[in-house]
Amino acid sequence: MATKISVLGAGGWGTALAIMAQNHGNAVTLWSPFEEEIRGIRRFGENKKLLPGVPISPEITLTTDISVAADAELIIFAVPSFAIHQTAQLLKPHMKAGCIITNAGKGLETGTHRRFSVALSEALPKARVVALSGPSHAEEVARNVPTTVISASEDVEAAERVQEILMNPNFRIYVNTDVVGVELGGALKNVIALAAGICDGLEVGDNTKAALMTRGLAEIARLGIKLGARAETFAGLSGMGDLIVTCGSLHSRNRRAGILIGQGHTPQEAVRLVGTVEGYHAALAGWELSKSAGVEMPIIEQCWQVCYNGQSPRDAVRELMERPRRHEPESAWYAGN
Repeated sequence: MATKISVLGAGGWGTALAIMAQNHGNAVTLWSPFEEEIRGIRRFGENKKLLPGVPISPEITLTTDISVAADAELIIFAVPSFAIHQTAQLLKPHMKAGCIITNAGKGLETGTHRRFSVALSEALPKARVVALSGPSHAEEVARNVPTTVISASEDVEAAERVQEILMNPNFRIYVNTDVVGVELGGALKNVIALAAGICDGLEVGDNTKAALMTRGLAEIARLGIKLGARAETFAGLSGMGDLIVTCGSLHSRNRRAGILIGQGHTPQEAVRLVGTVEGYHAALAGWELSKSAGVEMPIIEQCWQVCYNGQSPRDAVRELMERPRRHEPESAWYAGN
């Protein structure tokens, strides 16, 4: 029997998940708050702006009425960080108790810097909340490129149910109970991808970019462990895996925005030209989290300086390269020393 799924957010990722879920026998509704967005998909039979050339089945119900989610067993949030709270409030009167909410976004809530699962659990206390994360470009998932991700929740049965519903021959899902690590890895790798794009824009070379990715992952793990995550999570799909794909692909809006910044555009211009750039917002959230947790995160800090304080990208590279000498092993930092 088909599972009823409502996908909230008709951007590239929401559309891709809707297409994938419907292709594998589920009854899918795709919601957007924007009538123009829904009209465009109906008219062209595809998300022409974000997933051109990928047909959207007429069997997927398109709507701007969020009340259709009332009878869904699985509701997938695929909205930007700034829209998480507002969308949850719109959904709340219509959601049935015990429904599984799966957040597929990768970021931190605007203003509060909370992980999405925390924000959704508070806004929707009757829901069972799961995080979906890992190396997964919408452009590839929509075209059935083999992809592997994580279903993360302290509610193991809910995470396994998401695995059961969404897993298929082209979309493999592992279960993980380390929600803190999975969500922080997914959110903060966007900042490192922004920095990787800046490196590409500056044309500083592969050595620089490799060091940036490696040390960036160390920073994310350092903060995550301080906040209760497990170290091994950051070596997995939602840590190293997502970092590699986001730093290395032009599908990544974070990397594309970074390239523009490295070429001389202001961060604000880059965001305007590219669209939703979660790394720009996460640079502020990551920096503030690092300060409140007392964790050293120099790459995140330099991204914050570039994005919000007018630091030039070349000066940011110099600041990082001229930091005091260190040993590489991280165990002392993990202990908070």
